[in-house]
Amino acid sequence: MSTLFIALGSLVLYLVAYHTYGRWLSRKIFKLDAKAPVPSVALRDDEDFVPTSKGVIFGHHFTSIAGTGPIVGPAIAVLWGWLPALLWVLIGSILIGAVHDLGALVVSMRNRGQTVGEIAGRLISPRMRTLFLTILFLALTLVLAVFGLVIAKVFVAYPTSIFPCLIQIPLAIVIGAWLHRRGVNLVIPSILALGLMYLSVVYGDVGALHAINTFLAAQPIMTWVLFLLVYSYVASVLPVWLLLQPRDFINSLQLLSALGLVVIGLAVAAFIGGAPDPAGVRPTLELVAPASHLNAAGGLPVFPFLFITIACGAISGFHCLVSSGTSSKQLKCETDAQFVGYGSMLTEGFLAVMVILACTAGIGLGFAGKGGALLTGASAWQEAYANGFASNPIRAFVEGAANFVTALGLSKGFAIALMGVLVASFAATTMDTACRLQRYIIQELSGALRENFSRKGQPGLPFLSVFQNKHGATLLAIVLSGLIAAFPKAGEAWSYTTAGSGGLILWPVFGAINQLLGGLAFIVIAFWMWRRGIPIWFIAIPACLLILVPGYAMVYQLFIAADGKGQSWIEQKNWLLVGFGISTLILQVAMVIEALRLFPKARGVLEANPAVLPPVN
Repeated sequence: MSTLFIALGSLVLYLVAYHTYGRWLSRKIFKLDAKAPVPSVALRDDEDFVPTSKGVIFGHHFTSIAGTGPIVGPAIAVLWGWLPALLWVLIGSILIGAVHDLGALVVSMRNRGQTVGEIAGRLISPRMRTLFLTILFLALTLVLAVFGLVIAKVFVAYPTSIFPCLIQIPLAIVIGAWLHRRGVNLVIPSILALGLMYLSVVYGDVGALHAINTFLAAQPIMTWVLFLLVYSYVASVLPVWLLLQPRDFINSLQLLSALGLVVIGLAVAAFIGGAPDPAGVRPTLELVAPASHLNAAGGLPVFPFLFITIACGAISGFHCLVSSGTSSKQLKCETDAQFVGYGSMLTEGFLAVMVILACTAGIGLGFAGKGGALLTGASAWQEAYANGFASNPIRAFVEGAANFVTALGLSKGFAIALMGVLVASFAATTMDTACRLQRYIIQELSGALRENFSRKGQPGLPFLSVFQNKHGATLLAIVLSGLIAAFPKAGEAWSYTTAGSGGLILWPVFGAINQLLGGLAFIVIAFWMWRRGIPIWFIAIPACLLILVPGYAMVYQLFIAADGKGQSWIEQKNWLLVGFGISTLILQVAMVIEALRLFPKARGVLEANPAVLPPVN
């Protein structure tokens, strides 16, 4: 029953936080106004700026920010114990992550829907704009490279998830085009599409589809990465109403309904046990992992590594890009920001809680050990994590969550396929949104570099104009990410079959960069508030934590130890991680110095060129 208590208690806590702290931020601090002008209406172009209902934007925003981060991070972090992981998710998501997401969304809405990097140039300095855009560029390059590999790994491990994920694309395009022409409500067609998607999970591996899924799963990892990058290119240049919005809304319905099944299955398992074993005995649901095991996880200390291992699910800097890159351009009413910004982050936090429970209690309902013997309880958890779940944490969530679903009487095959589709769909929606965001960043960064050189009397780097075009910028984004994803394992010769097998070495640096980005976004939000005389005390401490803690973690991995063998990235000669790590630290230090230099002068002083929306006709 303790597992059910944690799940329901977390849900209640999130609901209370939304209606208290979230409401206070929205009404008293940001003073959201339903009648205020918004970019989606004032700058409407029906491509990026499109007034959209808050339910649809919630679907886009939630599926874009969630990705595999709140799954992979907690599934690894439980090695330090389920209690530290749970506390960090609850505290981080309510007091830091949701505040960060809401703040970035509001500040962007009140700055013509610009990204936080562009806003930093006006609120702080042109130099800050270039530095911030550069670190955003590095972070999104990592997201595109890593998430493409994660999806490929899911397809290889769970071939039954391939067809259901692929069928989402044409379904979304048909619905998007139909609704745009007829102007009807999105909900009913999306529910019909949701039903078709669940049918694809049930029948998506039957007959000829099984052979197709098996064939596709056998393809080299790099084939899938290239396919996904091409898809991301197409998705990022199409109008948001044609693919991005309907796909994300459909996905949100599927993902939330699947999460609901997991919660209901957990409740059933708490009262009557999991699915019966061959002898008809239902295993008891209990937390089978240690509550605290602070010396685990490959020998890395719980501080600071717990706080960067669980990034998404507690606080993620990547979310500021979604808030300011796409969602702020689509909200048709300021007051919708609480539901979309604060609410989506709390929903992601609850997803992370369920991942923790799936990996520490769901696994105990049944795991096939060596020789196929069915293990339950603590022995199941020990066997699972001793045999590679720490290095392939997505499997821990898929297996554990599937055990919850099978407690409802559904087949294990269906449950595994559903969880595989959930993970791959989360990653895919994050990937196509990240590609669109990277396009914005490259366009802004190219413009910033040209302006900087022109200001110094130098030629304005005319060759960069190609990257101010949406197609040129998007091509650069996918080519760079593809090259990084193509790295083989350390010490292994490169070939097409080995390409991509080592690209996931970037995951350790992703968490640190992600958290640092959150701290830097807090600086931009703080400058906007500071210039307008709005109190900033509630974001000052989170901002400092998100700069110091991941910075320390990055230094630790670069120069002290990055794994249980006591070797740093430099000692391992892992030059890809070293390059990303050192570049990020240099950019971070430069940005913090620039902010500290200008912060005392900014109090109560409005920026010289505030971004004002044009009047709506």
